[in-house]
Amino acid sequence: MSKTYLKSDHFNGGGSPASDGWLRTFAIITTDANELVADIHDRMPVILAPNDYARWLGEEPDPRDVMRPFPADLMRMWPISTRVNKPENDDPSIIEPIELATDAA
Repeated sequence: MSKTYLKSDHFNGGGSPASDGWLRTFAIITTDANELVADIHDRMPVILAPNDYARWLGEEPDPRDVMRPFPADLMRMWPISTRVNKPENDDPSIIEPIELATDAA
């Protein structure tokens, strides 16, 4: 059975000084990479386990201790197409595994 985890994002909004419109902002909160992600980057998004949701969404003034690397053994990683880098490629196939090219000796 698969578990659902929450990525810790921060949404904000307010009036835009340059116009009468609403300005929406978004931030992805990062932490040090775990052993799995460290192979490709030194940072990773903070991912919250279900037992941390209430603390993150509550009124606790400093839930900083939940902003830690997510356990690598609960994650999977596979190579995907660089098509993921273009917003117009908005379909499920962009996260399907691909074969990596091998260096010919």
